[in-house]
Amino acid sequence: MEVLYKSTRGGQEGIPASSAIIQGIAEDGGLFVPNAIPQLQEPLETLQSLSYQELAYEIMKYFFTDFTEKELRDCIEGAYDPKFDTPSIAPVVSTAKGSFLELFHGPTLAFKDMALSILPYLLKTAVHKQQLDKEIVILTATSGDTGKAALEGFADVEGTKIIVFFPEDGVSPVQKQQMVTQKGDNTYVIGIQGNFDDAQSGVKAIFTDPSFQEQLAQKGYMFSSANSINIGRLVPQIVYYFYGYFQMVKENKIALGDPLHVAVPTGNFGNILAAYYAKTMGLPIEKLLCASNDNKVLYDFFETGVYDQDREFFVTISPSMDILISSNLERLLYHMSGEEPVQVKEWMQQLNQQGKYQITKEMQEKLKTFYGGYTTQEQTREGIKEVFEQTGYLMDPHTAVAYQVYHQYQSEHQGGIPTLIVSTASPYKFTKSVMESLDPKYSQWDDFVLIEKMHQLSKVAIPETIKDLEQAPILHKTVCQKEKMKEEVAHILGI
Repeated sequence: MEVLYKSTRGGQEGIPASSAIIQGIAEDGGLFVPNAIPQLQEPLETLQSLSYQELAYEIMKYFFTDFTEKELRDCIEGAYDPKFDTPSIAPVVSTAKGSFLELFHGPTLAFKDMALSILPYLLKTAVHKQQLDKEIVILTATSGDTGKAALEGFADVEGTKIIVFFPEDGVSPVQKQQMVTQKGDNTYVIGIQGNFDDAQSGVKAIFTDPSFQEQLAQKGYMFSSANSINIGRLVPQIVYYFYGYFQMVKENKIALGDPLHVAVPTGNFGNILAAYYAKTMGLPIEKLLCASNDNKVLYDFFETGVYDQDREFFVTISPSMDILISSNLERLLYHMSGEEPVQVKEWMQQLNQQGKYQITKEMQEKLKTFYGGYTTQEQTREGIKEVFEQTGYLMDPHTAVAYQVYHQYQSEHQGGIPTLIVSTASPYKFTKSVMESLDPKYSQWDDFVLIEKMHQLSKVAIPETIKDLEQAPILHKTVCQKEKMKEEVAHILGI
């Protein structure tokens, strides 16, 4: 069955996957969703013993129906190769305190690699299919991890340029160093004076500026996005929920067909939305535990039905979750509203103009498949310390948020369904936060000195990609005001 894409705000429909991937965001500012979330045709038994690459094909073929089998398999083989430091790509590690789906074995040590390793291949294939003669400009905002993973994926990819905006003072020192040292003649990295929401809003405004689009086209450019607003980013994330489920079966944590909860540290909502898509396809996920940090706009939304971004913004030790505008929630609203684009557009206008919107009681009921929880920064630190002291397993400060929310849910709901905790980053990306959580004495050293100390304490090998990171030359030094983002893009592209 052919799957076509349409905008959550009603402005476009009947769009093939390749065009939706190239566009990134719909012309009306909405996000592309499939005309129907595909239903799994194969029984789980036939999928459970597949390699990650084989499983990726079996899931993605449902969504990218205008790609030939060879095209899609070539994209997958190019993405999930020895750049990941384990052949299993996304292993599950079980401890006495929980089972962790490790999504940080790619080149940038974060879950964004799972999708951003394949997006350049999907995009190049899509451009070829659509016979476009324009150069693609990837425009992306990052709260820390997307930026480096996108830069890594698109560096020196012919026919592309990539421009990444990040909050200058809102990412970890390791995250920042990873980005500003990025090589590649087509890569541009810009710090902004503002937070991630400012960066994301700025990128969306550039994307939806018709006169700027016209100037771009005259210069032979077109925009696309590497953020999870791009359906080419979201679909590959569905795969690892299937893979994690089958590993839980292999470890005898569950029997095939049994329900499983997933706990997901959540900022922009794409990661947990991918779990919802997996569930809708037929994977037996029971509850989706949506874990927030002190920026608990999603927790409050699930509790009250009101999404209100007009609140204090906290800079925390889990910076990739320091987000008050969760873009991918728009896709869930679309599905839960009975696919009512007029209603979705109205909510998004209210969010833009008044900073909040409220859903109906009926929709709140439909959201009961989600459980909202949040963790304070102190509880996050306690979780890191507790799990390490009791099991020797070291979590990063995002995984620790998911662990604590899982813990809250368990204490409220006694009983039997196991939970898979999604581990989104290596502790080596957040050495200072993690080591200080274990013992305040580590506050005397900086993040880079603490890499070696973390290795000595945890006995976990230092990932190759950050061994010499501190000494790498800084290649990107531009910092701008959030209002000047469009000017920076115009300067880079000669507009």
